[in-house]
Amino acid sequence: MKLFIHRRDAETRRKGKTIFSVSVCLFVVAGIRGETIDRIAVAVGNRVITTSDLDRQIRVAAFLSGTEADFSAKGKRAIADRLVEQRLIQSEIETTHYVTTNPSEIEGPLRQFVAKYFKDDGAYRAALAKAGITDGDVREELLKERTVNAFVDVRFHPAVQVTEEQIQEYFEKTVAPAARTTASGETVTLDQFHDQIEQTLTGQQVDAEVERWMREARRRTAIVYHEEAFQ
Repeated sequence: MKLFIHRRDAETRRKGKTIFSVSVCLFVVAGIRGETIDRIAVAVGNRVITTSDLDRQIRVAAFLSGTEADFSAKGKRAIADRLVEQRLIQSEIETTHYVTTNPSEIEGPLRQFVAKYFKDDGAYRAALAKAGITDGDVREELLKERTVNAFVDVRFHPAVQVTEEQIQEYFEKTVAPAARTTASGETVTLDQFHDQIEQTLTGQQVDAEVERWMREARRRTAIVYHEEAFQ
């Protein structure tokens, strides 16, 4: 996904002042308190993503996917892009009040995750410690994912309509040839795959709508990546 950094027109200069103010505040407060300075990695309008945000997100994403944490410049950039999208969606949710998600809603998914990958709660806690994250970090990520999914369902699904013509075309051009090959020439019918095709096409159209919205959200928001944070 391409990054959008606006030219310095009048609107951007006004937004830039806000970003600069936020940046200064973070650095000054940290200096006064004698704490380790948390650098800004990306400014998204009047919101910021810090280097500690990147670090935590990399660790949590790796933990949930069962992969090694990728702290390379490329890995940091990918996570930063994901966090930028989350900030844009969060801003839209707060402005429009599209959805609210109760933290209790992630209890079930969390229990399923722990039961699937760990023999008991002790093993789960030990894995958290090894990954350098907390149970709270995992809960926060699951809650964000659920909120984003709810936003997509409410904001974009109602606008998507898959026609019978589209389903028929997808069946004839994509599903039927593949099915005949794997089924050793046996006859396949549209009825066998109708619901699956409808779900697939709906998902594709929703993804396209989300992508268009995200491009527009990026276009109208001052987004600044601080390259030193990705070294």
